[in-house]
Amino acid sequence: MNIATLNGKIEMLPLYKQQEISDFVDFLLSSPNSVNTKNSSSDRKHPYAGCMIGTFGQMSDDFNEPLDDFKDYM
Repeated sequence: MNIATLNGKIEMLPLYKQQEISDFVDFLLSSPNSVNTKNSSSDRKHPYAGCMIGTFGQMSDDFNEPLDDFKDYM
């Protein structure tokens, strides 16, 4: 449907119906899934493998050593 056809149909409606259409278009434009919001979110980078490297700090050198709490079981 082209814009001219849509405008012609809207102009045939009573004024209160035209106002409802205007309100609905405003609602659609303000919704989170609108075109403007979608374009701005596409600028964000998506998570990728290894993107959290260095975020949590370094592991201690004795990370793989047995814990003292389990000496009785070993």
